[in-house]
Amino acid sequence: MRLGLTMWSHSGWQSEFYGSGTSAGDRLARYAEVFNTVEGNTTFYASPAPHTVLNWRDATPDEFRFTFKLPKAITHENRLRNSTQLLTDFLTLMEPLHHKIGMWTIQLPAAFGPEDLAVLYRFCQQFPKQLPLGLEVRHPLFFAKGDAEKELNQWLIEQDIDRIIMDSRPVFSASPTDPVVLDAQQKKPKVPVHAIATAQHPMIRFIGHPDLDSNLAFFTPWLNKLPEWIAQGKQPYLMIHTPDNLLAPKLAQTLYKELQNHVQRQCELTLPDLSEFPAQKGINQLSMF
Repeated sequence: MRLGLTMWSHSGWQSEFYGSGTSAGDRLARYAEVFNTVEGNTTFYASPAPHTVLNWRDATPDEFRFTFKLPKAITHENRLRNSTQLLTDFLTLMEPLHHKIGMWTIQLPAAFGPEDLAVLYRFCQQFPKQLPLGLEVRHPLFFAKGDAEKELNQWLIEQDIDRIIMDSRPVFSASPTDPVVLDAQQKKPKVPVHAIATAQHPMIRFIGHPDLDSNLAFFTPWLNKLPEWIAQGKQPYLMIHTPDNLLAPKLAQTLYKELQNHVQRQCELTLPDLSEFPAQKGINQLSMF
């Protein structure tokens, strides 16, 4: 499986994750020492400069995988219409990283509903077949287990496109008295969790509760589903968020350890240890002298 966060650069991670000596330019390299994937939210808001793409390529090992979102100009402003040139330009810009893409993700707005499926189908026909795709939908009818959801899921299976799973239960269980939590609740969709794998790399976006221990009950169903997918030969992606992402590295570490312990007790699987955070490695090295 692959484990990652929604970002690789966060100033609040400096002391406990990166280590005090890490510069902003080195954060991706330090992040990639621990996690083997990341949500590339940055490309949703703005396309990087060509030299930045090369820097991202050079900062990560060959086995690292990005899951970049398509630009919002394509998915939200144009809603996949009249976007052929935008898509071509974006994929050309990102070409140096194509070999490190776990999937390109299409995040659609809640207004994109069943009546727009034909647009989605046409858009994905333009997408290069050799490039992996993931789709996140937010319209309520795609979660109602009716004809619209059945049609979407069947099409995703036929096209070998992963349906991205949003698990926002933890953050919506938190009290909205904290402005950070309230902001997250206003921005994240509150949709049912449908744990379906339509292709080989099901992605879970787990939006955590600010109290780390409160996440364990919500994560319990995934302790069985993730090993089930792995046993089927799939490689799931688990992406961890917290309301302001300050505690995301620690939550990812905690949940992965729970999963590791579970499969060791219950399944014929062994998950590798997660590497120490770079900051902790530095402390341990100093303690040797």
